[in-house]
Amino acid sequence: MKLLVLAVGNRMPAWVTSGFEEYAKRMPREMPVLLKELKPAQRSRAADAGRWLQDEAGRISDAVPAGALRVVLDEHGRSFPTRRLAGHLERWRGDGRDIAFVIGGADGLAPAVRESADLLWSLSPLTLPHGLVRVVLAEQLYRAASLLANHPYHRE
Repeated sequence: MKLLVLAVGNRMPAWVTSGFEEYAKRMPREMPVLLKELKPAQRSRAADAGRWLQDEAGRISDAVPAGALRVVLDEHGRSFPTRRLAGHLERWRGDGRDIAFVIGGADGLAPAVRESADLLWSLSPLTLPHGLVRVVLAEQLYRAASLLANHPYHRE
């Protein structure tokens, strides 16, 4: 099972790249976390945010592998504790499907992306910068994987 992070946005600050890579390299071989950056839509004064979001929705749709489960990160999604995430990972691993975690860009996500989700997940009720979401997501995936492996990283 591959965990693919599809993130709208490129040219992230070094701390974002470093933080994401730190947790991604800790993941077990059978559960790699891979990042695919998607180019944001070209912004201009002539177009509106709705048009930009539609352009990005097309890029997201094209990037999701066939058969992959779609987990869309959105502040209005369901929130749950890390132990439940570990349970999801365990079940998904048993299903043998790859998982695509979708992170929107600076303007969020088109409604069609949210509607296409198998799971709409909120990391927090706060609106977080999309670069920070990458790091938090990678850390939580590592934490959940460590729970499944009975590794002492997660403490309660």
